[in-house]
Amino acid sequence: MAESRLNVVLLNYTQNPEETVSHAARLCYSSSTIETLKERVTQNDQDRFVNKLASIGHTSPFEHVSFTFGVEGISRACSHQLVRHRLASFSQQSQRYVGSHSNDNKGFDYIIPHSVKQTGMEGWFSGKMKELQKWYDELVEVLSNTGESVYEDARFILPNAIETKIVITMNARELLHFFNVRCCNRAQWEIREMAMEMLRITKPLAPNIFKNSGPSCVNDKCEEGEMSCGKTQEVRIKFQNL
Repeated sequence: MAESRLNVVLLNYTQNPEETVSHAARLCYSSSTIETLKERVTQNDQDRFVNKLASIGHTSPFEHVSFTFGVEGISRACSHQLVRHRLASFSQQSQRYVGSHSNDNKGFDYIIPHSVKQTGMEGWFSGKMKELQKWYDELVEVLSNTGESVYEDARFILPNAIETKIVITMNARELLHFFNVRCCNRAQWEIREMAMEMLRITKPLAPNIFKNSGPSCVNDKCEEGEMSCGKTQEVRIKFQNL
């Protein structure tokens, strides 16, 4: 068992994403045939259409573009937040079939919160993870004699810190919302770091779609009200340079 590090990989995405969005958008405002529309969509047309759609809030054409990510090195605590984004598809590593017991592998990997490291309790935290590993192994041994669901039940003792892997697919419209709420300084640090990595990957592939992505304060006022971090200018500079 060991501490895991965040790793975000783009597995697949809609090729020529802004061209696809432009086709869908032009169809909404034109009586031309599909073939004619396809021929008329030039690079300049793409840039103009995507920027106009974003400016007027007509983002339904963005739903025709999707991105699939593979993510590892996040905790189960983070994945519980992630699946609250309902307009997305998730495939998560199974704790039933991928065991956390020491007999089969090195035991479970885990995530150490930044606050724990900052307070100098990293060693203490790792020690507690080792204790939990022993308790888990003991429970697996006991349950193995009952004929019941061994790993399904033993995992009840595992911590939220345990590392998980997940494949995520979101369309561009949902990604814009995801970046809006999860790139914010008020978001929990782990999912914020993951969202930032996803934005760094997608922005070069669809620069017009994602050029203004980030928390609400990047382009408008902060939506957090009294809970604002109070760092609007700092945040704007950060995302302009992303």
